[in-house]
Amino acid sequence: MSRIRNAAAALALAMAALCGPQARAETTLTVHYPMPGFFKAVMDTVAAKFMAENPDVKIAFATPSPTYEDGLQLILREAGTADLPDVSFVGLNRLRILSERNIVADLQPLIAQEGDMEKLGFTDHILSLARWGGRQAGLAFATSNPIMYMNADLVRKAGGDPDHPPKTWDEVIALGGRIKALGDGDAGIDFRWQGDDWMFSALLFGDGGTMLSPDEKTVTFDGPAGQAAFALVGRMVKEGGMPAFTKPAGEQAFVAGKVGLEFQTTGALRNTIDNVGRKFELRTAPIPLLDPKDGRLPTGGNAVVILTKDPAKRDAAWRFAKFAAGPYGASVVVPGTGYVPNNALAATSPQYLGDFYATHPLYRAGLDQMDRMIPWYSFPGANSVRVTQAIVDNLSRVVEGTATPDAAVKDTAAEVQKLLPRR
Repeated sequence: MSRIRNAAAALALAMAALCGPQARAETTLTVHYPMPGFFKAVMDTVAAKFMAENPDVKIAFATPSPTYEDGLQLILREAGTADLPDVSFVGLNRLRILSERNIVADLQPLIAQEGDMEKLGFTDHILSLARWGGRQAGLAFATSNPIMYMNADLVRKAGGDPDHPPKTWDEVIALGGRIKALGDGDAGIDFRWQGDDWMFSALLFGDGGTMLSPDEKTVTFDGPAGQAAFALVGRMVKEGGMPAFTKPAGEQAFVAGKVGLEFQTTGALRNTIDNVGRKFELRTAPIPLLDPKDGRLPTGGNAVVILTKDPAKRDAAWRFAKFAAGPYGASVVVPGTGYVPNNALAATSPQYLGDFYATHPLYRAGLDQMDRMIPWYSFPGANSVRVTQAIVDNLSRVVEGTATPDAAVKDTAAEVQKLLPRR
C-alpha cells in the first residue's frame, strides 16, 4: 500500500514539474498606442520580445488611434469603464490632463520601490519629460524634435549645397523660392503646421518665446517671438514656395520628389527613407532657430502610462512599461522610426545604439539637437485640445492667405485667452 502511495506522490510531482510553467497564472494586458503608421512594427517587436522574456504576461493590442489627440479622447471616454486599456502610449503634451484627472497611475511609488532607476538608463532628466505636478505620469517612450529633410537633387538644381544646408530661416526661404522657381510644379518648402501646436512651438521656442505667463493666466505667445513665428509662416508661403498642403499631401509630395525642403518630426524618418527609396538623394539637417543662441525645441513623442487600477495587473504593467521605455525598446524605436533615444543606456551602449549613428548619418540631425530639447508645453484646463485647434486653425488662415500673420496671431491670442481656466 505504501508503494502505491509513493508511486502516486511521485507521479503527482512529475506532473507538477511538467505542467508548472503552463499552470502559472497568465496576466493579459490590453495595450493601446497611437499612430500605427509610425509604431505598429515597433510595438509588435517590443511586445514579442517582452512576452518571450515574461511568459506569464500576454500583450493584447487594442485598436490603435490615428493621432495623439484621438488617443486622448479614447482614454477620456473609456476612463472608469471596463473598456479602458491597461496600458497606453500618450502624447507628452497630453499627460497633464490625464495626470490632473488622476486617470493615469503615479509611477513614483513604483520608481521608489525599484531603487536606482539610473542603472536602467532612466536619468532624472529623462524621467522629467513625463512628470507633471509632482506626479510621475509615465515613462518617456519615443521622443523627437523637428528637423529639416532635404531633397538634395532639387537643392543642387537650385544652386544650393546639401553639404552646407541652410542655417537660418532667411537662407531656407531664399532656397525654397529658388526651388519653386525651377518650375515643373516643385514646391520649395513644406512646413508641417497641421495637426497640433508642436511645429508652431518649434518656431516660438526657437526664438525664446513662451506660450503663457508663469502663472498660466495670460497668453504670451502674441509677443515678439509669436509674431515672428506667424510672420515666418507667412514668408514661407509668399517667398519660399510653400503650398497649403494637408499633412498626407505634403508627405506624398516630398517622397515623390516634388518638395525641396520639408520640416517635421524626426519620428517620420524611417518611413521617409523607405518611401523615398532611390527616387532622389535624401539628406537631413538641424532645423534653424530664430534665436541661435537661446532658442529651444519642443520635445515631441509619447510616454507609456499605466491605466489599470487592478493590483494584480499593476506588476505586469510596470514590467512592460520599464521594458518598452528601457534600452531594448529604445534600440527598436530609433532605427524603426527616427525618434531620438530616450534612454541613456541605449544611447551609449554598443549593445544597443552606441555604434548606430556612425553608420546611419541621416539620424544624426535629431541627435545633435537633443541639448536644445525642452518639454512640449501642455495647456492647463479642460480646453487644452480646443486651444491647440485654435492655433492650428489660425495658422491655416495664414497659409491659405485668408488672414495676415499679424491679424492671425492677435485672433489666436484672443481665442486662447477665453479658453484658459478662470481662477
